[in-house]
Amino acid sequence: MKYGHIPGSDKPIGRIVQGTIMLHDRDMEFAHPLLDSLYEQGCNAFDSAHGYGGGGSERTLGEWIDTRKVRDEVFILTKGCHPNADRDRVTTFDLSSDLHDSLVRLRTDHIDLYLLHRDDPSKPVGPLVDRLNQHLQEGKILAYGGSNWSAARIAEANKYAAANGCAPFVASSPNFSLADPREIPFRGCLTISGQAAKEERKWYQKQKMPLFTWSSLAQGFFSGRFRRDNLDTFPDPYDQLCVRAYCSEENFERLDRAVALGTRTGLTLPQIAVAYVLNYPLNIFALIGCQAPEEWQANVAAMDLALSPSDLQWLDTGTGPSPL
Repeated sequence: MKYGHIPGSDKPIGRIVQGTIMLHDRDMEFAHPLLDSLYEQGCNAFDSAHGYGGGGSERTLGEWIDTRKVRDEVFILTKGCHPNADRDRVTTFDLSSDLHDSLVRLRTDHIDLYLLHRDDPSKPVGPLVDRLNQHLQEGKILAYGGSNWSAARIAEANKYAAANGCAPFVASSPNFSLADPREIPFRGCLTISGQAAKEERKWYQKQKMPLFTWSSLAQGFFSGRFRRDNLDTFPDPYDQLCVRAYCSEENFERLDRAVALGTRTGLTLPQIAVAYVLNYPLNIFALIGCQAPEEWQANVAAMDLALSPSDLQWLDTGTGPSPL
């Protein structure tokens, strides 16, 4: 495992962060052995959110951390202010309410990195920055950032922070993968994939801001299940999101190149997709929800594949020197 750091925390953070959206307190017999195995293999960073499973994800993670007595060894990232069926919730009230729920569920007195799960550009950033800094001063969070916040809004927030003596956003969590989505699968989400987001990536590169990127496999597109000739055979709504967002000819051409590179290197298609993300010249921590120890082992193995800038360009656009 390779590790990095973020401002506000002295813990080393695994470059692969285990997602927990699939875990629920109704199925501890699955969750706890999985977390035990990943932890034994070097996983020390976990991603959750107030809204995952109606709180079941955080409760599961919190019980595991508490019973294994590993709070000082693990890095907790969780998120709040996700909209619900009734209203948008990017408010100071919801921020504090969600945070306090998360602290109880996770059985801890502080969150290592707290992210606002969505943005509402119609709301001024100042009150949100002020409230986040209040919780920083209270020790309830050690650092904060935004999930699905644009670079422009983060810059606006940090300009306010600098002018008012506040700690800034130190991390961002956008969608990022080799695939370029035709549409974002979930409302209010933002991607830094593709040519349209080139300037966003340049800003993050200049800022050297840690990025906790999600959906390295592009909603399962790089699982190998989706082919040009079977797109009408996926009744599951989650799979249909992938078909709409990612199953374009341009992305299938990227998939073809990834398969070819995998054949040459002895890696699977998902491993090539993960390697692309982890080799990209940004300060990336990849959020990946492994559901079996073997998946974790495969992702760690993908970290050992070194891809040059020309390799990345070829995988993305098919231009430049071929690594084959």
